[in-house]
Amino acid sequence: MERTLFAVPTAIPMVSLLGATDAHLRIIEAAFPTLTITVRGNEVTFQGDSNEGLRLEALLNELLVVIRSGQTLTSELILRSITMLRSIPQEHPGEVLSLNILSNRGRSIRPKTANQKHYVDAIDEHTITFGIGPAGTGKTYLAMAKAVAALQSREVNRIILTRPAVEAGEHLGFLPGTLSEKIDPYLRPLFDALHDMIDQDSIPRLMQTGIIEVAPLAYMRGRTLNDAFIILDEAQNTSPEQMKMFLTRLGFGSRMVITGDVTQMDLPSGAKSGLKVIRDILCEVDDIAFIDLSSQDVVRNTLVGEIVEAYGRYNTEGDSHGQQAPRQLRPGS
Repeated sequence: MERTLFAVPTAIPMVSLLGATDAHLRIIEAAFPTLTITVRGNEVTFQGDSNEGLRLEALLNELLVVIRSGQTLTSELILRSITMLRSIPQEHPGEVLSLNILSNRGRSIRPKTANQKHYVDAIDEHTITFGIGPAGTGKTYLAMAKAVAALQSREVNRIILTRPAVEAGEHLGFLPGTLSEKIDPYLRPLFDALHDMIDQDSIPRLMQTGIIEVAPLAYMRGRTLNDAFIILDEAQNTSPEQMKMFLTRLGFGSRMVITGDVTQMDLPSGAKSGLKVIRDILCEVDDIAFIDLSSQDVVRNTLVGEIVEAYGRYNTEGDSHGQQAPRQLRPGS
């Protein structure tokens, strides 16, 4: 039975680490049941399994890094930190959770899981990055944050956001209104993310001057996109021909991020998804990264992660019994 004394710097209030009414401490105690943890003043003492003691000491050090970065600890951040420290290979929560991608109106956008940080790093290190994973994993949101950050730092001159106009069995011809009004529902999620990251008064001006362009994928044909940060969202709804068309729009000084979820296709029955085949086509091409996100990276309501996992189990069980799994419904992306 090894006993360890961990001293919290006096500059850090214990309540910021342990939570109001020791709420965070109770989460830590539940995650380390083989340790007896006591707190006196600014000292945390724990006794028990030596390996778990080392892991708890590492956790406390990582949480201090997060606090020093200006963040307020939450139950979610603590649970994610514990998961990272128990992962193989082990991740460092302090590095992941303190990385600031973009700040706006006093709010910072940061990765919340190790895979999200790998995704952000891949965008920095590659000209073309594919972010593939289920709804709620931050694929589009983090890509948008990187795009806005690149524009603000003048790494690019404009942002181009696009997605195929295919959604949940609806077609443009059946929607009411003008062409612009018909297109708007497909692009609304991109506008919503923009409003989180840029002052709302600035968005109309940036769009009128072409610094930010939001358009359906069909509008990309025949163009060469230079000095731009280009995001293709909902890429699972592209055909292989559309995917090739999009990728070959890449010009000088540009960066592309392609996001999608191959389990949530809205293409007509029997149609092939460009996102499903692209990894096999480009796997040996340099300067292209493929980052896979999972239900463990869902950063919406924790119930969303459980829903994603349940759908995965249901479809796997359907396949294992020789039955065709029903087409998946869309919880959103």
